[in-house]
Amino acid sequence: MPNTRSAEKRVRKTARRTAVNKNRKSEIRTAVRKVEEAITGGDQKAATAALKAAEPQIMKGVSRGVIHKNTGSRKVSRLAARVKKLGA
Repeated sequence: MPNTRSAEKRVRKTARRTAVNKNRKSEIRTAVRKVEEAITGGDQKAATAALKAAEPQIMKGVSRGVIHKNTGSRKVSRLAARVKKLGA
């Protein structure tokens, strides 16, 4: 329970930020899932298109501080490698 007015405000701000970040993380997970579904389906064209859509989502999450820079880079790199492997 917050004791001061400033602490009450921090609680409100934290709740709003948490909701926004939760939504952004969900968007990232959805984009990644679409790429993975295309990969498991064996459709390289769809996988490439999904990766092109997912990469900006992931990097936007990085720039907004939702996920760490290395985590975002790792996700993009691993997805790109799997899509590339699909074509070979």
